[in-house]
Amino acid sequence: MDFSNIKAFAFDVDGVLTDGGIYAVNGDLLRCFDAKDSFALRMASMAGYTLGIITGGQSETITQRMVHCGVPEENVYLLCREKIEQFRDFCEKNALEASQVMYFGDDLPDIPVMEACGIAVCPSDAADEVKEVADIVSAYPGGHWCVRKAIEEVMKSHGKWHLDVKLYKEVYK
Repeated sequence: MDFSNIKAFAFDVDGVLTDGGIYAVNGDLLRCFDAKDSFALRMASMAGYTLGIITGGQSETITQRMVHCGVPEENVYLLCREKIEQFRDFCEKNALEASQVMYFGDDLPDIPVMEACGIAVCPSDAADEVKEVADIVSAYPGGHWCVRKAIEEVMKSHGKWHLDVKLYKEVYK
């Protein structure tokens, strides 16, 4: 697959960056994010890729976690019901063509974005309809390396998959 045009990564959260499990604790909805997927977000951010979140979820913990992983707060879209609208806003705000974005989704609300983006990726446990429109069906399920492996592959193809420890220490104190 040709990744030469990819300049940005955008993601659904539940079922992509997490395994889809949601835990209700004292009125808050908690999710478990994989540290290796999260590290790949940081690597992409440090290498200059634009990152965005387009999720139906609504929780301050999502925003906090994504900002901690290098996603600018203005690129975190919560409570999305028609995700293509937020995807278009993400592209416009960041001066991107849809073809320059790799989007990760796992369920029916993600399909319009997956059809519009440059390369659509889904985890191995995505809904069947999503697998039908995905350009890449990961060998990994949501929340367990699906994101890491795809980002790593793109960055390696661009010669950017290397850790600058000094920059990492500066950016992620």
